[in-house]
Amino acid sequence: MAELRISTGFAGVDLDVVHGFLSRDAYWCRGITRDRVERAARHSLCFSALLDGAQVGFARVVTDHATFGYLADVFVLPGHRGQGISQAMMAAILAHPELQGLRRFLLATSDAHGLYAKYDFKPITRPERFMERYRPDSHLE
Repeated sequence: MAELRISTGFAGVDLDVVHGFLSRDAYWCRGITRDRVERAARHSLCFSALLDGAQVGFARVVTDHATFGYLADVFVLPGHRGQGISQAMMAAILAHPELQGLRRFLLATSDAHGLYAKYDFKPITRPERFMERYRPDSHLE
């Protein structure tokens, strides 16, 4: 049976796999350059799902390590879905010592509400207080 391990830190990220998935398959950043993926990962707290040492999933948290976190770029490669890998990544993310006690932890998703609801993520409280500067194609610049 294959061994699943969740590693943290940029050193364990297989950028070929992460960039390949994000640039080809991720609806939120299709076409993103490798440089942008690398810069984003280097400046985030990264979580890599490794199956027998091979990267099969990824997530990153943009955070100040004290009050705020934003969960981004979460994926499991298609051939490895349905095996509990996303749940293992979420458990590792929520248990990480630098993410304890955050006042606000945000994410955006169009298709995984059920997964995140299991971890107490809910629609934004008081959305009238939030604003955004949204440039959906900025990763193509």
